[in-house]
Amino acid sequence: MPTIAHVGYGYWGRNIARNLAELGLLGAIVDPDPKAAAEGAERLAVPARGFAEVLADPGIDGVSLASPASLHFEQAKAALEAGKHVFVEKPLALDLDQAEALVRTAEERGLCLMVGHLLQYHPAYEKLRALVREGALGRLLYVYSNRLSLGKFRREENVLWSFAPHDISMILGLVGEEPSHVSAQGRVAYTPGVADVVTAEMKFPGGTSGHVLVSWMHPFKEQRLVVVGERAMAVFEDSEPDWNAKLKLYPHRIETGEGAPVPVKAEAEAVPVEQGEPLRAECRHFAECIRTGHTPRTDGREGLAVLRVLDKAERSLIL
Repeated sequence: MPTIAHVGYGYWGRNIARNLAELGLLGAIVDPDPKAAAEGAERLAVPARGFAEVLADPGIDGVSLASPASLHFEQAKAALEAGKHVFVEKPLALDLDQAEALVRTAEERGLCLMVGHLLQYHPAYEKLRALVREGALGRLLYVYSNRLSLGKFRREENVLWSFAPHDISMILGLVGEEPSHVSAQGRVAYTPGVADVVTAEMKFPGGTSGHVLVSWMHPFKEQRLVVVGERAMAVFEDSEPDWNAKLKLYPHRIETGEGAPVPVKAEAEAVPVEQGEPLRAECRHFAECIRTGHTPRTDGREGLAVLRVLDKAERSLIL
């Protein structure tokens, strides 16, 4: 199995490092804060090293990056140019041209570039995607996703860039194409210029519509993805603590005739989902792609597609 150095031992980075260590993949911890690096090294029984040092080490096969988003391009580029496979937390970069450069560099060098769109590796989402692809829901009409909570407020990036990559990634994965039209509106409540609530709308060439609502000033946590098809509807509710209730199928149908459409309701069916930690599956997938040379599910091109939607939403954002 490959050896991976992890960069960024902060709030989320320590979870990635833990999973890599438990999978037997972690080779080093890198953090600009010596105290954080030492804490991670002691907890996970690996050395604390410098970024340039791990890039120069032929014994390190890949790096995982959980740095601030503003550093993603610089660090991923350096790692790829050093011949390392790269896993980078979302977003891939904050600029489309930079993201395209990373994808190009990875492809030219035959390296794995993977983006941390975590929910693509959630067992409930994987099951939902399988249901969509086998036609259980019929033609997709409408998909919407809510990602709402109270805090953590950011000052360097708005809620669209902080929260919505997950939702956009899931929607693109279900619909199977990029939207032809994107628009967004939001609300700035606290930090000037930083939207705290954003609603984004998407129209797809095949006729499906998408809707994303993200906010970090909501009274309670809600993470809900609703998929409406011609034959059935499905709800993936990740904030539901009961794994047996995270994914439900609603076999409602709409009868059409000469009059108004009439809904025919049916009882919701819980869809069995095997419990598992998405981050563990994501880390394992990265290692397997390094080992086998397979293309990651959330590779650089998938990350680039998500960025194109984010860019269009940001450019159209009305505050």
